[in-house]
Amino acid sequence: MSPTRRPSRSAAAVLSALLAAVGGAAVLLGAGPSLAAPNCSNGYVALTYDDGPNGGTTTSLLNALTANGVRATFFNIGQKAQQNQALVRAQQQAGMWIGNHSWTHPHLTQMSAAQITSELTQTQQAIQQATGTAPRLFRPPYGETNATLRSVESQLGLTEVLWSVDSQDWNGASTAAIVQAASSLQNGGVILMHDGYQTTVNAIPQIVANLTSRNLCAGMISTSTGRAVAPDGGNPGPTATSSPPPPGGATCTASYRETQRWGDRFNGEVTIRAGGTALTSWTATVTVRSPQRVATVWNGNPSWDSSGTVMTVRPSGNGSVPPGGSTTFGFTVMANGNWAAPTASCRTP
Repeated sequence: MSPTRRPSRSAAAVLSALLAAVGGAAVLLGAGPSLAAPNCSNGYVALTYDDGPNGGTTTSLLNALTANGVRATFFNIGQKAQQNQALVRAQQQAGMWIGNHSWTHPHLTQMSAAQITSELTQTQQAIQQATGTAPRLFRPPYGETNATLRSVESQLGLTEVLWSVDSQDWNGASTAAIVQAASSLQNGGVILMHDGYQTTVNAIPQIVANLTSRNLCAGMISTSTGRAVAPDGGNPGPTATSSPPPPGGATCTASYRETQRWGDRFNGEVTIRAGGTALTSWTATVTVRSPQRVATVWNGNPSWDSSGTVMTVRPSGNGSVPPGGSTTFGFTVMANGNWAAPTASCRTP
């Protein structure tokens, strides 16, 4: 129907006619998966796909996920992300989560800290260049990890993600075998699959049907635990404050949550969220508790007061945020015996 023409009958009348024409069975063309709210009473699992993006399969993989109403996490190889930035943006635009899978997919546990840092940092930059956001999740190639790698991950604010179920698609598993492997997923579980096999793409409808039958839903991966959680991240435990509306009407809030903890330090994340008016820039203030000290900051430009406990963070690059939209920055705090959560606030310039 031409966009300039108005329908001559009400929607109810049209639906009534359709029902009569097909004997009472309504047919909704292009509706995709059921519009009923999913039953997630048994929890969430994470569908993950490594080794993309690939010109031959990424688009069909995204189409299959979208057609079945599920979101997944893509662990991209940095070189491929740099060469296929349009496909990385397509992943983002389809609502998928994007993680770091190293620059060249080497055996990282056989490399020095400097070599590992180069592998991870280049991939962070390539994905951020394509999407505007640096990943928070990292999957080590081959699932190989050690203390050196984990130290670099920590410095870059990355959460290491392994898996609880291996689909064996990389080992020639059939579609039926991939579906069977996914049927063992339980709440919080993560399944390893790959972007590159048609058998894996073909498995998606059956995987989703099985999850639905067990009241499980596809979710995101928590940056705190590396396990699957509800897509909104569950309960982040934020502390939020907002600035008074300036003359232009723009406001922002800053919400802090701890994402990781070790024996001597912890990582935190601050989400800057715009109010009903777009932000052109923002300024956040983070206060840690003495003798805590901030060791590393990512996705933001920091400065400190003379005490070293009050940190001012401004955008690294474009600070624009659409109405209701958000952006994040993170940092590592050396606890020095004090594990109190920092406070965060936001103001518009």
